[in-house]
Amino acid sequence: MENEREVSLLKKVYYEDCPGCKIEKRKDSDDSIPWKTLASIWIIVLCTALPSSSLFPFLYFMIRDFHIAEQEGDVGYYAGFVGSAYMFGRAMTSVIWGKLADRYGRKPIIIIGTIAVVIFNTMFGLSVNFWMAVLARFLLGSLCGILGPAKAYVSEVCREDHQAVAMSMITTAWGIGLIIGPALGGLLSQPAEKYPQIFSQESLFGRFPYFLPCLVTSVFAAVNTVGSFWLPESLHMHKSKNLSRDDSYEALEAANEKEIEGQADKSAKSLYRNWPLMSSIIVYCIFSLHDMAYTEVFSLWAVSPRKLGGLSFSSEDVGVILSITGFGMMVFQLILYPYMNKLFGPVMFARICGALSIPLLQSYPFLALFSGLSLSILLNSASMIKNCLSICIITSIFILQNQAVDQDQRGAANGLSMTAMSLFKAIGPASGGALLSWSEKRQDASFLPGTHMVFFLLNVVELVGVVLTFKPLLVERKD
Repeated sequence: MENEREVSLLKKVYYEDCPGCKIEKRKDSDDSIPWKTLASIWIIVLCTALPSSSLFPFLYFMIRDFHIAEQEGDVGYYAGFVGSAYMFGRAMTSVIWGKLADRYGRKPIIIIGTIAVVIFNTMFGLSVNFWMAVLARFLLGSLCGILGPAKAYVSEVCREDHQAVAMSMITTAWGIGLIIGPALGGLLSQPAEKYPQIFSQESLFGRFPYFLPCLVTSVFAAVNTVGSFWLPESLHMHKSKNLSRDDSYEALEAANEKEIEGQADKSAKSLYRNWPLMSSIIVYCIFSLHDMAYTEVFSLWAVSPRKLGGLSFSSEDVGVILSITGFGMMVFQLILYPYMNKLFGPVMFARICGALSIPLLQSYPFLALFSGLSLSILLNSASMIKNCLSICIITSIFILQNQAVDQDQRGAANGLSMTAMSLFKAIGPASGGALLSWSEKRQDASFLPGTHMVFFLLNVVELVGVVLTFKPLLVERKD
């Protein structure tokens, strides 16, 4: 009888009405990757990423049309504020959305976030002045709290040995969104000028030349909102405990008491004292600052005049380049990243990718010396490699963050991560745009003239991130 009690106590208990237990039961009985669920999250995260980046190819022209910049060199300065508004909004609310996700579930927060994309991304496309654009971006960032709960969600629906694949889905979707978004913005903005045979100057898209890419993204988000209602919840919600046998009931009660005590101890432990979590967040912030500043600088640099060190590309040219980059990045992330992560481990792989990014990025200003086919090949190759390295770094850090906490704190931990990251990313566009504007005005400087300076400063940030990946600055949770 005593042995039966021990077996009953050790046996994992699943609550019939708990969605989290249903997920756990599936993971214990099926060791395959839940591709259908991961694909759903991939599409949802893509929906979130598109509006965060689709503005960059046309932002230069949008600010110019608002007539707020007194001279051409000041356009990048004002563009930075529009880009930063989204991240400031997200920084203010990410922890709140994370805690709500821990309390009410991941699914409701995801649905609210997709609705926010529909409303405020549409509002941004219809902006008639600078301040309306800033407000729309700020509200979009504040009310779209999807990314943190999504990271917690994929770590919960996958077994431990599939975490690299799960996080790759998040970072791939986000990375592809950061590529496809600018591609949409570049190809679909100013349609009356690019496609006069389809859109007239008197049409809605002629009067609002930047509305079409926003509308496409908002429609996509609306479809995602409907589809999100069929997404299975992953949070544990234990409401009842019903067992027929007395000894099983007693065993379950003992197990539950132990579980409750353990959860209380975990909840009592401050996230701020969890150094594996906090160290990974610090590294995440530095690399995110670099990536956001790079995204802003790349698009603005590519469309800047050659006399200022740019490439004189159109927004359509930038969109094509980023589309090619996105395809290459998706293939690399889904096929090669899990193998590379297993070979090197998340910390070492992030360190290697960061180190390789530095010489690559410093070569960008020299691309302005080329033209035609050679420029196209070199720029597409450099952009693809740079984005693959960046997305591998972020994926590795996501794995470290979600391994650093237990489920009852995972939403809050990811919310804290998103808040800190968003603050740094808010600095990225503003600083990147301002630094590019400043560097383009110093064409005759003796030290790092023109755009050489802005790419050098981006590399300084990248180097700081690489240094922070070494012990004791970055620590992995071993249990």
